[in-house]
Amino acid sequence: MTNPLRCLGQMLATFVGRVLGAAFFVLGKARGRKALHPRGEVMEGLIARHGADGRTGVGWLDEAGTDHVAVRLSRSLGLPAPHPDVLGMALRIPTQPGRFGDVLLATSGTGLLGRYVLLPTRRYGLRAYTSLFPYKTPVGPLLLAAIPTPGSPRQYELAYSRPTGPLRPFGTLEVAQTTYRGHDLDLSFDPVLNVVPGLETYHWAAQLRRFSYAASRRAREHRTGPPTSQ
Repeated sequence: MTNPLRCLGQMLATFVGRVLGAAFFVLGKARGRKALHPRGEVMEGLIARHGADGRTGVGWLDEAGTDHVAVRLSRSLGLPAPHPDVLGMALRIPTQPGRFGDVLLATSGTGLLGRYVLLPTRRYGLRAYTSLFPYKTPVGPLLLAAIPTPGSPRQYELAYSRPTGPLRPFGTLEVAQTTYRGHDLDLSFDPVLNVVPGLETYHWAAQLRRFSYAASRRAREHRTGPPTSQ
């Protein structure tokens, strides 16, 4: 029998997701761009993975390797620097020829509670980024994080953690000066549609995000025509 509390939680997530979707559609239509993170800088990045300390069942975390990725750095509300804003980092990770997965991170704390709280900052390289929502994996919920390396604003330590566990490094990210070959407007990141194998989105988190992303895309299509890429 389905857990009533789980059903209630999913219904609540769907309701909140629809409300956010409506708000994002209005904001995106007014801006003619994404409702949140309206403008960004898309750079090339290199991820060097040495592998997780313990097995997680997620190949991308457990196995050593390198990934040439697209990195989009953006300001959540689009406030001009040096005004504080929640900063975003979106990673487009190749998973197999012609396919990719998206990971979205935002500036937050790193403590047991702080890693789930959005925190504004003035510039890149000062605060850690986390996924905020945990991923569903074979060993249970895992959170992802990118922690800036002191003195190297374009280098980050990549880590994962259980909901209340320590952050465990599994690799590094180096953001290059080179602009990625895709224009900012040509890239639409969506971790619900574009999944890194093994990093599944919980249903409640997908419901919160799905309607918001769809509404933001509809608003842009209304103003600029169909997007060139998902």
